[in-house]
Amino acid sequence: MNHIFGPVPSRRLGRSLGVDLVPFKTCTYDCIYCQLGKTTCKTMRRQEWVSLDEVLKELKENLASNPDYITLSGSGEPTLYSRIDELITGIRSMTDIPIAVLTNGSLLWQKEVRSQLLKADLIIPSLDAGDKVLFEAVNRPHPEISFESMLDGLKSLRDEFQGQYWLEVLITGGYTAINSELEKIAALVAKIMPDRVQLNTVTRPPAEDFAMGISRERLEEFAGLFDPRAEVIADFRGIHSAPDFSAARESVLELLRRRPCSIDDIANGLGIHRNEAVKYAEELLAAKSIERTISNGKTFFRING
Repeated sequence: MNHIFGPVPSRRLGRSLGVDLVPFKTCTYDCIYCQLGKTTCKTMRRQEWVSLDEVLKELKENLASNPDYITLSGSGEPTLYSRIDELITGIRSMTDIPIAVLTNGSLLWQKEVRSQLLKADLIIPSLDAGDKVLFEAVNRPHPEISFESMLDGLKSLRDEFQGQYWLEVLITGGYTAINSELEKIAALVAKIMPDRVQLNTVTRPPAEDFAMGISRERLEEFAGLFDPRAEVIADFRGIHSAPDFSAARESVLELLRRRPCSIDDIANGLGIHRNEAVKYAEELLAAKSIERTISNGKTFFRING
């Protein structure tokens, strides 16, 4: 499969069947915390990066996995896919499984982009900074994307979208993990008025080593700065103990028992999508079953101890 991956365990969406719409790693941002690594194609060009017919064909072949959500996300920014509205319509024609869009929110100031997403069930954009300085430091956006336009897009989507709107705030140690910075973000969130606010932090190996996570206890403290109180999602829930996911994690462990591997090594060795490899590596790191090491500037994983 080139464009469909999973189902994979999701902290928010249960068993999520992923749809990858852009080549790795094509994005409007180059976030310091991104678990997929540094952006190699930073662009605002919207096009049919992959064949719509192929995506729908692959998706139809995988609906028997009965996921909780079909999630448009993948190896970059999904709203760069110019036919995303046709994709959503095509999915609707073959299944009632709810459709979620995970987006960085960077292109929502474009009315065309917003209108193409309106038939989704759930949209989860991001807001990682409360001002221009930290927006540019943390998200490292395409030069044509301003903090003000990004923010206007988040507000406009709220006015137009009738489905569920959850806003994710990823807090980065050394940057936004300060009360004064979170208060700025909370003030902006109050104007956007999403259905939920979800706090996250760096839990996967990030693009930059200096992008640090913070403790769950600190996240809980920051959650109280939002009204209503934000949810903390940086943890692992019951879905992760499902037998099919346990078997996949054991396959990753078995591979790492032979030799240290990078994310690409895991994906290629097990014949899974890179995003799946990232998910399982994250869980095994959290369980302290494996550890992360750096060699010649590249991240590898190995059995702990």
